[in-house]
Amino acid sequence: MVTKISKTIQNIQQYSQSFNDIEDLNGLIQEASKAKYILLGEATHGTAEFYTIRVEVSKKLIKDHGFTFIAVEGDWPSCFEVNQYVKGHSNYSHAREVLSQFQRWPTWMWANEEIIPLIEWLRAYNLDKKEEDKVGFYGIDVYSLWESMETIVTYLQKINSPDLDKAMQAITCFHPYNKRPEQYGMSAAFLGESCREEVLELLNSIVSKRKQYMEEDRESYLNLQINGLVSKNAEAYYKAMITDDTESWNIRDHHMVEALEFISQFYGKDAKGIVWEHNTHIGDARATGMEQEGLVNVGQITKEKFGAENVYAVGFGTYEGTVIAAEKWGDPYKIMDIPAAQHNSWEEQLHRAGSFNKYLTFTEDNRHLFNQTIGHRAIGVIYEPAYEHYGNYVPSNISERYDGFIYVDRSKAVTPIATDSEG
Repeated sequence: MVTKISKTIQNIQQYSQSFNDIEDLNGLIQEASKAKYILLGEATHGTAEFYTIRVEVSKKLIKDHGFTFIAVEGDWPSCFEVNQYVKGHSNYSHAREVLSQFQRWPTWMWANEEIIPLIEWLRAYNLDKKEEDKVGFYGIDVYSLWESMETIVTYLQKINSPDLDKAMQAITCFHPYNKRPEQYGMSAAFLGESCREEVLELLNSIVSKRKQYMEEDRESYLNLQINGLVSKNAEAYYKAMITDDTESWNIRDHHMVEALEFISQFYGKDAKGIVWEHNTHIGDARATGMEQEGLVNVGQITKEKFGAENVYAVGFGTYEGTVIAAEKWGDPYKIMDIPAAQHNSWEEQLHRAGSFNKYLTFTEDNRHLFNQTIGHRAIGVIYEPAYEHYGNYVPSNISERYDGFIYVDRSKAVTPIATDSEG
């Protein structure tokens, strides 16, 4: 065992490259840019460097390699407000204002200072572009059931659509649950009282009138279409959440890929997308213990659906530092310490290979050198540093899980923007 660990560290030293700024990452960016979809991960939802590095990598991919949109692990309605801002169709005067409208906990994932430079850069980049050439920013998560329904109703009212009655029937069905997904899930799972029929009827009607809606406004139709998709899949997600964690996880990740497909179709055959999500979503589930639990994820689904050659997944990790997280779901966030990584974990071996920032690209020549199963740290929005060794390490075959890896030796917490719901 000692020999294997020592050999892994030697391999890291031989094949990794140190980096201090974005130019030092050009080797990884060049490799990644050959794909149609680049999946940029994060080991936590509250580390500043994961955001700032993804910002700079994304800018390079857009400017130098023609990538056309960014899709993130965020709610569609709130992210669409950002999309409108970067495309010059918004009343907001600054990125901080548009990010402040992220109200669903955990707000800090997108309402943070680190992402502001990207939003302002996208707005400036799009300024002199034709509408069809503007780079978009979208959220592909599944949680925004009520917000998506309300957006649908508002838009259908605005254009006096014949589908408004169906939308009103669907949203009225959800009213008794007071925007509390657990109440709806309990009712649907145990009492058989669901709103699925109403939601499906609405979505089918929207899809059947695609040509009519497209004539009104192509991106407004994309907005309508995906809000309808969210309504359908969120209904299924919240029902499954009560009885089957595996099914609810899989519904969520299948939804994110489905939304990604709709966005790609909107941008046409030359579309190239950048996806920002947690490592647990973008790193191929087949290379982890997730597979034995019946779990799939975005990394696996995209490679199976679009071809492995068209998807490039980049994992992120850190040895120690600070992070924004909460002790319980819905609690106020706080800055927490990330302790030194567990002995012999992937992060700890990266640290022992040299206590500096570095990256690896996994190729045909070296992939086999990193394919042993090893503990790999994952921190979510809920975190207890004192107990992380008991539940925050995912057994992973790193070079099969990712195509590249970016390592930050010592990291710091993101800086949240105060919102109405959490300050």
